[in-house]
Amino acid sequence: MSNYSLLSHLNSPDDLRALGKEQLPQVCDELRQYLLESVSQSSGHLASGLGCVELTVALHYVYKTPFDQLIWDVGHQAYPHKILTGRREQMSSIRQKNGIHPFPWRDESEFDVLSVGHSSTSISAGLGVAVAAEKENAGRKTVCVIGDGAITAGMAFEALNHAGALHTDMLVILNDNEMSISKNVGALNNHLARIFSGSIYSTVRDGSKKILDKVPTIKNFMKKTEEHMKGVVFSPESTLFEELGFNYIGPIDGHNIEELVATLSNMRELKGPQFLHVRTKKGKGYEPAEKDPIGYHGVPKFDPTCNELPKSNSKPTYSQIFGDWLCEMAQNDPQLVGITPAMREGSGMVKFSEKFPAQYFDVAIAEQHAVTFAAGLAIGGYKPVVAIYSTFLQRAYDQLIHDVAIQNLPVLFAIDRAGIVGADGQTHQGAFDLSFMRCIPNMIIMTPSDENECRQMLYTGYHCGKPAAVRYPRGNAIGVELEPLHPLEIGKSKLTRQGEKIAILNFGTLLPSALETAKNLNATVVDMRFVKPLDVERITQIAQSHDVIVTLEENAIQGGAGSAVSEVLNSQQKRTALLQLGLPDFFIPQGTQQEMLAELKLDAQGIQAQIENFVKFIKNN
Repeated sequence: MSNYSLLSHLNSPDDLRALGKEQLPQVCDELRQYLLESVSQSSGHLASGLGCVELTVALHYVYKTPFDQLIWDVGHQAYPHKILTGRREQMSSIRQKNGIHPFPWRDESEFDVLSVGHSSTSISAGLGVAVAAEKENAGRKTVCVIGDGAITAGMAFEALNHAGALHTDMLVILNDNEMSISKNVGALNNHLARIFSGSIYSTVRDGSKKILDKVPTIKNFMKKTEEHMKGVVFSPESTLFEELGFNYIGPIDGHNIEELVATLSNMRELKGPQFLHVRTKKGKGYEPAEKDPIGYHGVPKFDPTCNELPKSNSKPTYSQIFGDWLCEMAQNDPQLVGITPAMREGSGMVKFSEKFPAQYFDVAIAEQHAVTFAAGLAIGGYKPVVAIYSTFLQRAYDQLIHDVAIQNLPVLFAIDRAGIVGADGQTHQGAFDLSFMRCIPNMIIMTPSDENECRQMLYTGYHCGKPAAVRYPRGNAIGVELEPLHPLEIGKSKLTRQGEKIAILNFGTLLPSALETAKNLNATVVDMRFVKPLDVERITQIAQSHDVIVTLEENAIQGGAGSAVSEVLNSQQKRTALLQLGLPDFFIPQGTQQEMLAELKLDAQGIQAQIENFVKFIKNN
């Protein structure tokens, strides 16, 4: 920390608040440089944090955190917050096994009010926190920071609507980094933001309202004049948030620390729901990230002096396999429609969006809408494919049941990031999709063991005429040859190794580990392929010819594929011993996929050890 003359002495926001305002620009410069150096060595989210350095410094300088409660939405931008709240020296461990959490996490710090990971939750939680603070009557302030992407979600507007109706004291900050600072964010605009956020203006405004309540005609005229002034001086967004019951201020320059501190200092004293619109530049201060904020959103380890990220020479990811399949299908089928809830890059849909723009829809961070929108397209005769992460499909569960499955509509769900996802930890593990989908009537659920099966299953689900889901993992495929597309027989498994006594029924991409284990134990291996409908005939045959059945899945054991096999055995009163291997009954923390599979004993060595222990237990009892 020798190059950080101020930052090296900031071990808490109290230390920051002890500085003079004139020292804050240097703090911001050092914090931005430290963020770049630490993330380039550890990997993680970069561009968002670079863009909100000044905002973070200003918030902790003005507000008495942790007494005042600061809530970050999603948390991609919260690295500067972690650095300023006592975790500077731990940043090298972020997103790593046993390291600090990739997002704000309540168990990690008293400064992390809300554990986050999924977007658009900050205002709802913040309103609850603000109402509790109001009842406490201790003068505690509540601030929520939400991005321009996250605020597109319906949940955010539900919370804004409720907050405006309750008129509770709270501040919502919109961190708008969609574009560079626009022309109206200049000296005049910042000056007027100070005026509109100041106590004198607020007192006159509120006093005038009370006086004019008795003169409705003049009151309405003044209200419209104020709205017009804010619309002209600031932005059209002001009218929307004013109608929701908020006092709108902004947009202001999110990289002007002096103006941020001045405006926030004024707004801290205002009563009722406040809305501050801050414009920032994602990747600010590091030119490659400014030019490519998407590419530098989440980065591997890299050399910041090279001005580019390292190239990957590995096999294609499952997301790329899906994207290529989507393009291949759309080439011959104009009825295909691809839908994503703001995950175009992550879901491998960039090429599809460019080649088939009329068949591509990004619905923003609105998973519920994505699913019901797909239902409407299916009703209209189109063939929708919803590309969605396993963890985000949880947000649209009712729509999956009510709007797709009950009506038996042909919607295909391409479920990415199923199973262990790695560094993003508890909030992003795809641990539950088999369990929550398996109980839904009309669903077809498939678990490919490699990229070729993934393509064939996508093709099968697309043509089956029913709600269908194909779930595949994060990361690279294994490099098998891709065959021409053809439909699979629905509900039929595939025998991949014949053995004796022990049979492993595999669901998904743990198949290589299953085969390695089976070779050592001379066990049978069946690639089950379908979780629903199950290959009951195969299960019955296996139960008759083997002493032990082992189910293997990268999903929660409770209610998962193994539970489905157990139901079949119970219904047939089979006494075959059953061992269900999968994800245990706790939220899986961060670590690489390989590290976590090994820790959960779901790598080849762990699978073999669990089977051997189970067989030993049976013999001794």
